[in-house]
Amino acid sequence: MNISEYIDLSLLKATSTERDIIELCREARENQFNAVSVNSSYVALTKELLNKTPIKVAAVVGFPLGAMSTASKVYEAKKALLDGANEIDMVINLGFLKSKNYVSVLKDISDVRLAIGNTPLKVTIEISELNKNEIIKACEICLDANVDYIKTSSGFSKSGATLTAVKIMKKTIKNKAKIIASGGITDLETALKYLDTGVDRVATSDGVKIAKEKIANLKVAS
Repeated sequence: MNISEYIDLSLLKATSTERDIIELCREARENQFNAVSVNSSYVALTKELLNKTPIKVAAVVGFPLGAMSTASKVYEAKKALLDGANEIDMVINLGFLKSKNYVSVLKDISDVRLAIGNTPLKVTIEISELNKNEIIKACEICLDANVDYIKTSSGFSKSGATLTAVKIMKKTIKNKAKIIASGGITDLETALKYLDTGVDRVATSDGVKIAKEKIANLKVAS
């Protein structure tokens, strides 16, 4: 397994500088990661730096809280596409979900889906804030909105991915959408555990470390 093909390398801190983004893209090119995930203000720079590579640029939208208006999410997503984003990663409106205002949760996601057309849409559901039934409901709404990926966590909440939550998600969505495990995945062993459960990608800021561990393991095995 080429672990790099499954990694979305993330840099989403509010304090990230242009120099940080340049370094991120250098690391992505060297390791040939699947994608890089950045705040929308850095999409244009990231696209320029990754030009003529197969590495995708993923823009987060409504990040990290998901509590802004649907119209603002739609605008941010459209602007990210104009700047060169290949994927959009929006955060679900947790307050609406917990209020059982499922119509508004669906509209929030569906309006972004409509705005970006066939561009792959990831939806972060923030599992650390949800109980089992809420995780199931969030996944069901995502399926109704025809999303491409359901993502466990933003990495900015109480905790990140858990194997238990991923199994609940997998059982709920079956093969109707893909799963991204995100948050707290800092080493190769953990990344492989999630991939073994059936997730399709791992989002992490420790992608370089994980890739190096994989190379080291291959050298030992040979």
